[in-house]
Amino acid sequence: MIQLLSRRKFARMLGLSAGAATVPMLATEPKREAHRDAHTEVPRARSFPPGFLWGTATSAYQIEGATNEGGRGPSIWDTFSHGKNKTYSGDNGDIADDHYHRYREDVELMAGLGLKAYQFSLAWPRIFPKGKGAPNSQGWEFYDRLVDALLAEGIEPYCTLYHWDMPQALMEKGGWQSRETAKAFGDYAANAAKHLSDRVKNFITMSEVTTFIDEGYRFG
Repeated sequence: MIQLLSRRKFARMLGLSAGAATVPMLATEPKREAHRDAHTEVPRARSFPPGFLWGTATSAYQIEGATNEGGRGPSIWDTFSHGKNKTYSGDNGDIADDHYHRYREDVELMAGLGLKAYQFSLAWPRIFPKGKGAPNSQGWEFYDRLVDALLAEGIEPYCTLYHWDMPQALMEKGGWQSRETAKAFGDYAANAAKHLSDRVKNFITMSEVTTFIDEGYRFG
């Protein structure tokens, strides 16, 4: 049912809404400096603190592609996305954004946008194709090139060690429900820190733990 409003009632409603919206603002409205134009000044409450970094973030499987290149082994995302009716329109990360081959162009785009930080994740199976054992030197060579390109443009690298791309070989032995996986991750994390910490000062251990635990193991 549509209720017709008179102009008087409509105006009254607008007045009440505006009043309710502006009353809290009066108590927190920052004072403006007298010598500055009130129409162009940004209120202090909306400014960013010193040291705030503008950046962007990605995950390896979403952008890298090259799933069968450079010695990379299969991950659980490869297995899942190639399953029948598992993804929309059968999409997968085989090529993705082709970041593996086009990372220099991507870094140039970041620099052009004025970004000062970039959070990326390592593809665990690109470093340890079977989850453990000897590290894959070709995998590290790619991330070395990426980190060096970022630093050359003045972009601070933030490295995530795990963004859901567990090596398939470890999933077949129980995934995160196996102590063997926890040990393998510890070795992988130590190797990553040893290899990158001369240039990367910020590491994120795991991305969105509750999501891959609850949705992956609790609810399936």
